[in-house]
Amino acid sequence: MTSVTTTCRDLSELLPPAQTACRLLFQKCYKAGIKNIFITETYRSQERQKYLYAQGRTRPGQIVTWTLNSNHKSRLAWDIAVGPLQTLYDVTTLNKVDAIAKKLGIEWGGTWTNAIDRPHFEVKTNWLMPKSYKLEGRVIVPSNSKYKVQLIVEDKKEEIKVTNTNWNPGSPAMKTETENFIAQAVKDGIIQASHLKDLQNGTMTTDRLMGLYITIQQRKSK
Repeated sequence: MTSVTTTCRDLSELLPPAQTACRLLFQKCYKAGIKNIFITETYRSQERQKYLYAQGRTRPGQIVTWTLNSNHKSRLAWDIAVGPLQTLYDVTTLNKVDAIAKKLGIEWGGTWTNAIDRPHFEVKTNWLMPKSYKLEGRVIVPSNSKYKVQLIVEDKKEEIKVTNTNWNPGSPAMKTETENFIAQAVKDGIIQASHLKDLQNGTMTTDRLMGLYITIQQRKSK
């Protein structure tokens, strides 16, 4: 069981509507030039909610939550922060994110009147992606300030025109090192074994390998 002091930043712990909404929000932020935001918390158990609620009340520290009934425990909410070179909860940046969130039907805690919660975003269980919007590729949602939001889009037409899209390591030593890196990630349960097979078979593209590398590094840094 996860300790109440441990923060969960795993997007897969959210319900599917919230996962999609969060990825869409990060995608639109990326396209708007907002790339230095990252997830600070997703799912929160009731036990952890009680633990946080006690802070500043029956336990030392500053008050960090105003409720015992957060949508974090319903797997429908996530918190974000702003990376360098800005302050952690830069109001200007979060206001820009909110402007995008409104168009997507995502609620921002920064608009709440009784208890403003600027890092907080959430959706309802019946949230649906608005018409004319779509996930355009694989959205890399960072879970710490070391990385930036990325959008990896595979251009199928370009793949047909360019025959040399597969990764070429350049040397046997690099090929071995890369295979060992991917094999360890498979062993750790971070990625599926099919990725290692594609790498060994020579069907791994450079873009895909880069995406795997980013995913593995993010999971290891949690």
